[in-house]
Amino acid sequence: MITTVTRRRVEVLVDAPLVRIVRDLAEKAGFKGHTVLPTLGGSGRGGSWSDDQVTGGAGAKVMFVAIASRETADRFMDALAPLLDSHGLIVAAFDVDVIRPQKFS
Repeated sequence: MITTVTRRRVEVLVDAPLVRIVRDLAEKAGFKGHTVLPTLGGSGRGGSWSDDQVTGGAGAKVMFVAIASRETADRFMDALAPLLDSHGLIVAAFDVDVIRPQKFS
């Protein structure tokens, strides 16, 4: 039987040009790695949006995903807190069961 360990997954919806800031904060918090996923569109309080490439990517959004220990995830989210309103970030965090926990700090 495979043994799993609980870690924390953090997802950040961010404008593509700002992903470097989010990545740097994740690294400083102690994340060992991350994934950046493209997004196609969505809707929220501000209405619908889509990545139509009309703006040359400046308005494109991406999903930044990283998994780590609860302590590392908490440090990362604390670092993101000042940017939530000013940069319009959407952040979600939840527990996940992982195999090979040594890959996730």
